[in-house]
Amino acid sequence: MTTIPPAPRITVIGTGYLGATQAVCMAHLGFEVLAVDVDPGKIEALASGRLPFYEPGLDTLLVDTLATGRLRFSTDFDDAAAFGDVHFVCVGTPQSSGSDAADLRYVDAAFGELARRITGRALLVGKSTVPVGTADRLAAMVREMSPAGDALELAWNPEFLREGYAVDDTLRPDRLVFGVTSAWAERMLREVFAPLVADGVPVVVADPATAELVKVAANSFLATKISFINAMAEVCEAAGADVSLLAKALSYDDRIGGRFLKPGLGFGGGCLPKDIRAFRARAEELGVSAAVTFLHEVDQINLRRRSRTVDLVRELADGELQGVRVAALGAAFKPDSDDVRDAPALDVARLLYLEGASVVVYDPQANANAHRAYPDLDYASSLAEAVNGADVVVLLTEWAEFVSADPEDMGVLVAHRRIVDGRSALDVENYRAAGWEYRALGRPAEVGVTRS
Repeated sequence: MTTIPPAPRITVIGTGYLGATQAVCMAHLGFEVLAVDVDPGKIEALASGRLPFYEPGLDTLLVDTLATGRLRFSTDFDDAAAFGDVHFVCVGTPQSSGSDAADLRYVDAAFGELARRITGRALLVGKSTVPVGTADRLAAMVREMSPAGDALELAWNPEFLREGYAVDDTLRPDRLVFGVTSAWAERMLREVFAPLVADGVPVVVADPATAELVKVAANSFLATKISFINAMAEVCEAAGADVSLLAKALSYDDRIGGRFLKPGLGFGGGCLPKDIRAFRARAEELGVSAAVTFLHEVDQINLRRRSRTVDLVRELADGELQGVRVAALGAAFKPDSDDVRDAPALDVARLLYLEGASVVVYDPQANANAHRAYPDLDYASSLAEAVNGADVVVLLTEWAEFVSADPEDMGVLVAHRRIVDGRSALDVENYRAAGWEYRALGRPAEVGVTRS
């Protein structure tokens, strides 16, 4: 009789957005999972079935997996070292203070805390976005620190999660990348991801350096595509052309495609801005900074969209923002998220406030986080409250609630029917038919508008 070896037991180090999603989804796939974090409050919340952030569908899956008994949460690294066969490290890599480089303190600490406790054969798997070369450095470090020595191996398995779609991206990814240095490490990762591989998810087996580069290259390409169409928006504004029609025409070209070719306020959040900056910093360290010089302009184009959105609001307010009541619709960097890190929406609201506008912010999920970041702004508890008496409305995050709002209903509440569509998400004809003066980045202003 053939004996079937037991499934690997999994630990997840770090229970932020990435780690919590990884832990819950691995338990959902049938594995025994122990998730560890140094924050007792976060661990207590998760163990009680409460997410410390907003992510559609993950809250329900958390409760369901806790009920199976396969998922536990702890602050004890000793427990993690003894428990796991495969350890996923999912801690943050924020931008360093005073530098574009990634801050690797948390990554180094997590690998170090595990390595000095592990005494037998195990696999440490990095999922955090790191500068290329980090895996090789950490592999040498953990071998030296661990009682297990060479029996402790390291691999890299980059994540490709989109906030708002994290569960689907984890359980049904478009690819898996294994950065490994041995057949055993590859075999362990194939066991861990066996349910996904069985469903036909493509697997790319590479060296750790290539695996590290996949994530930053993907983010850099995406950021470049977003900034490209926004650069075209700048040209369209100068030439009197319409960037929305330009983007539509380009989207029919199979070589280009329409995904993320949407003009607007640009990208933000905890990944793209800091990742492209860290990539540039690492390229400079490697002596190939010229290869990614274009990423500086990608970053600058993106930032200019924020100040240009303020310009459009000012233009609608007859050139003066002092005392103008502005309804800022959205604070999160994207819909279906409560993440306000480097959020273009919140940055625009702040810039309007600094010019003297009376800004009222409303976001369906991110009000609390936004208030912690910018307590001087005013916050409304509903869309109606936000737009009531507004001189100008500005759409900053394309939540479905905002996109589907009736322009006639909103028109009854505002002081003046003036709107800036910072995401090119609204039906311009409906708004203009309802008497709104409509402006958007890269689109010409309507001639002969009668103000209300």
